[in-house]
Amino acid sequence: MSVLFSYFRCILFNPDHLLKTEVLQIGILTFHRCINYGSYWQARSLAEALQRRGHNVSILDHRSGRVDIAEWKCAMQPVLPIRVPESDRRLYRSKIEKFFSSFSTLPLSPSFPLDNPSGMRVYDVIIVGSDEVWNLSHPWYGKCPVFFGEGLKSNRIIAYAGSFGNYSSQVVPEDWAKRLRRFNNISARDENSFNIIRNVTGINPTVVLDPCLLFPGYKEMKNSFTAREPFAAVYGHNFSASFIQKAKKWAKQKKIPLVSIGYRNDWADQQWINAGPSEYVSFIKQSEVVFTNFFHGCIFSLVFLRPFICETSSYRSIKVTDLMIRIKGEHHLVSDDTADIECDTILSEPISTYILNNIERLRKISNEYLDQNLKLVTAGDSNEKILQSEEYC
Repeated sequence: MSVLFSYFRCILFNPDHLLKTEVLQIGILTFHRCINYGSYWQARSLAEALQRRGHNVSILDHRSGRVDIAEWKCAMQPVLPIRVPESDRRLYRSKIEKFFSSFSTLPLSPSFPLDNPSGMRVYDVIIVGSDEVWNLSHPWYGKCPVFFGEGLKSNRIIAYAGSFGNYSSQVVPEDWAKRLRRFNNISARDENSFNIIRNVTGINPTVVLDPCLLFPGYKEMKNSFTAREPFAAVYGHNFSASFIQKAKKWAKQKKIPLVSIGYRNDWADQQWINAGPSEYVSFIKQSEVVFTNFFHGCIFSLVFLRPFICETSSYRSIKVTDLMIRIKGEHHLVSDDTADIECDTILSEPISTYILNNIERLRKISNEYLDQNLKLVTAGDSNEKILQSEEYC
């Protein structure tokens, strides 16, 4: 009786007792140190989504001198084959410094060598992703065993929105395929990755949203700057001549300047090359419309309900096209054949309700994927295998 009385007394004086769940130690393994707005925000957004669930979250701070040098070289010459003029070097250097400052605000783990994670701590669960973590042809992160689960210290390893990027071969060498089969659960970000994982593992992985759409915590951020006049955002580089013509014609008709962020586009009216991650978010949020050829240009336009048009590039066509197909937003993708009047229509209308409804549906699936996997950890079932998705079957 005394035990039963103590139980009810606990509930009576601490009603939150029944609502509390076990606090997990979660590690996130992704590309968190890239000088890239999307990479930074997908890492931070996933961490915040898990923190909101009450867990202790660390972004696993893998370090590599080889990777750092490659990343910094790319950040200083980001628009190849166009060479960066000498006058822009200090601006790109300033941009890199702002990213370094932003990295320090992330919930980072103690650092460890990328090629030797043996010194990392043990976690209840490690989540690999989002981003192109399995892109075997990535110029500096490709074929890093740690992103395939090798050497990670946890009884449960899952993937969230993992992607093979522009690696479109359905054949994955067996040593990499074998590593993927060891994951307790896998979710993918795009159809290409879905098909590769299905061929490798024999299951249909859950297809989930990029974390920036899953949990847009930056909506709560104060603007890091205030625009003094209306402007149209340009995000990307190496645009086609026809896309440039469409953007310039629209801007001239509307008498709104084109402002390029993060990269020089000489055809834009203004350049903001050295914007940091928080400034980028405020920039897209305050823009009138967005012209982009980047995946996260589309993502953040959707987050802030900014009208946008996008053209695909050879490197990003897989993920950009797949996103727009899944949310039924294909009309936002334009080509040389897209008429100017059609672009005007897209840019003059709000993001459609059916697109937002599709995002909400996918957001529900994505959150359920995370919640189910975290529940399996708290239940002590680290051997539960991959859940199958009906999508793309």
